[in-house]
Amino acid sequence: MRNIHGAALAALPIVALLAAAPGARAQVTPSQTTPSQTTPSQASPGQAAPTAVSTTADLAAICLPGTTGVQRLEAIAYCQGYVTAIGHYHAMLHPAGGRVPPLFCPPSPAPSVAQSAIAFANWAKGNPQYGSEPAADGLLRWAQATYPCPAQPAARGARTSR
Repeated sequence: MRNIHGAALAALPIVALLAAAPGARAQVTPSQTTPSQTTPSQASPGQAAPTAVSTTADLAAICLPGTTGVQRLEAIAYCQGYVTAIGHYHAMLHPAGGRVPPLFCPPSPAPSVAQSAIAFANWAKGNPQYGSEPAADGLLRWAQATYPCPAQPAARGARTSR
């Protein structure tokens, strides 16, 4: 039997890094920020940075920001890092041939991280009813809707209920 707990413990530094990411951003003073360099979540100085993500709508806004310059680069890095981390965590919890079936099954070859991030953001814009869900939940909901897994055959010798 595979020890998933050991793999989960090995992932803790990644989780800690992601949790610290909002504080590890480029410093931009209000005089360096122009209206065209802000996202909806950073409409005026003193508000949250482009990487302050908690909901599906927040993540979608980061993945399709209307910014330029340093904030655009920061948003791309954060979005793609978030998408990659969720993908790796899912793969660790649902290894090929494992006991727990995966939540989603991307094609082979899989789309790039950038393609996935943009597709997620567009899906989120088209499904605003999920905008207030936690960002990871919304991302997984998109992945399940976009890349459903084929139906699993019934277990051999399984009994049906009467």
